[in-house]
Amino acid sequence: MKTLTETNQLLFKRIILIVYDIVAVVAASLLALFIRFEGRYIEIPKEYISRSLQYIPAIIVITLIIFYGFRLYSSLWTYAGAPELINITFASALSAMVQMMVMVFFDVRMPRSYYILYGVSLWIMVFLSRFSYRGIRTLMKRQASGENTSRVLLVGAGAAGNMLVKEIRNSNYISKQVVCIVDDDKSKEGSYLHGVKVLGNRQNIPELVKRYKIDEIIIAMPSAPAREIKEILDVCKETGCELKRLPGVYQLVNGEVGISKLKEVDVNDLLGREPVKVDLSTILNYVSGKTILVTGGGGSIGSEICRQVAEHHPRMLVLVDIYENTTYDIQNELKSKYPELNLVVLIASVRNTKRMDMIFETYRPDIVYHAAAHKHVPLMEDSPNEAVKNNVLGTWKVVQAADKWKVKRFVMISTDKAVNPTNIMGATKRICEMIIQTYNTRSKTEFVAVRFGNVLGSNGSVIPLFKKQIEQGGPVTVTHPDIIRYFMTIPEAVSLVLQAGAYAKGGEIFVLDMGEPVKIADLARNLILLSGHKPDEDIQIVYTGLRPGEKLYEEMLMHEEGLQETENKLIHIGKPIKMDEGHFLLQLENLKEYVVQEPEDIRKWVQEIVPTYHPQKI
Repeated sequence: MKTLTETNQLLFKRIILIVYDIVAVVAASLLALFIRFEGRYIEIPKEYISRSLQYIPAIIVITLIIFYGFRLYSSLWTYAGAPELINITFASALSAMVQMMVMVFFDVRMPRSYYILYGVSLWIMVFLSRFSYRGIRTLMKRQASGENTSRVLLVGAGAAGNMLVKEIRNSNYISKQVVCIVDDDKSKEGSYLHGVKVLGNRQNIPELVKRYKIDEIIIAMPSAPAREIKEILDVCKETGCELKRLPGVYQLVNGEVGISKLKEVDVNDLLGREPVKVDLSTILNYVSGKTILVTGGGGSIGSEICRQVAEHHPRMLVLVDIYENTTYDIQNELKSKYPELNLVVLIASVRNTKRMDMIFETYRPDIVYHAAAHKHVPLMEDSPNEAVKNNVLGTWKVVQAADKWKVKRFVMISTDKAVNPTNIMGATKRICEMIIQTYNTRSKTEFVAVRFGNVLGSNGSVIPLFKKQIEQGGPVTVTHPDIIRYFMTIPEAVSLVLQAGAYAKGGEIFVLDMGEPVKIADLARNLILLSGHKPDEDIQIVYTGLRPGEKLYEEMLMHEEGLQETENKLIHIGKPIKMDEGHFLLQLENLKEYVVQEPEDIRKWVQEIVPTYHPQKI
């Protein structure tokens, strides 16, 4: 609610405007006659002056009513634009027409041009009273701008750019000055946007940055495709300027374009591809109305599975995780965003046979997404027994519970590191895939695995690490100059996991197309540039050598598995490798008995189960 002081200030401003408009009506009447007789006051017939002043009280009252109807006393003139200018024009014209009608009605003769000149004079005076404040404030803001003001180059002279320039110029709380604009549309070059000139296209950015001493570049192209944004960023990142951009076209559609909606450009924008799209109706049909259980629901992948499942109206969503902090966060998020969701959150370990059995017996899930796992490669190299206990035995216990309580479909999250693994984490995930394959032939449950590479921004990924190192002034550590990885965003990976689950018939290993591999060294360099620093000058890149179990590159599919396409060209099916399932189950039993004794040679046992596992010696 407005305070008494604010109300008084508003009332005072309106009174000032009303008084000004009364004076303006009188002045416009006299000025019209003055102009009509070419500025010679002596030649103005006295009867014209007396007639105009005789009816002026009635004209003032009518004009004030007209002005009130056109909201000339309630508009926020600080942010006045074209609509307010139109209102002033119509109000002034209507005032002139009313005066003419009054004079005609009372048979008062005046020069015919008088009414036109009166309307124009009134418009000028009202315009000056409403818009002069903006001009004065803009001038004062320019004079006051000093060292703390960021000099901005704007990319894009479209609707979004127009709104951003306007907001920056009008706001008292934004210490930015748009110095110049670039746009690839040649017809816009040389034109002005709110007084700021369009000086060229994207290729001119480096030159303009130097010439105008630009501090910040804002990309105001919310509807541009990802590839075009990447091309612009490739030009901008070499300038050393701070980069920001509007996040998406929906901001423009919803009328939310504004300086507050700008986001820091991050390395995701440099992938240079469109976001992965899935057939949401396919997901909806097999998730809606069912009980869904997600293990590892508090992790990066598990929590995103919960978010996307919650959007598709499950009968119940059961979230299971051993780590309470992230689980608490996703619980609060889901409750806030989906108040109608039937959500059950349980703290439990997938290693606990009885606990898993009780959960499955109580909630009887239709579909299980098994995302619980230890995934950090170097940490698992130091604690291989824990990798086996959590990944292999944990998966086995959840699979057994799913089989016992007749779950319809079981989807396990796997990794590209399971292919010809060189680390214990990848080897344990390969055993998990073998468990899935084995139980699918012996159970009514449809067991499948989905294999994908690295996800940007997940817990333990390189991007958060690089950002933290840059904030601390470096160095940024990369293990090897030639190391490459496949990348996908968390929502993209999970949406494909959900759709792969919809395609499942049992026994498949689904392989997600992760696009082109990316050099980690290039990611580090780009992130340094996007942060406004120069690699190897401001921030050093240091190569530390491959860590235990780390490959130079990851493979998505073993050669023997082959490859089949699905309706979604980004989801492929690997043909399961033939194996002696009876012997495999016996090996699992022996592994279970052996690992709890905390042996020092667990890798040898794992290698017997996974012949493609070759521990890497660094």
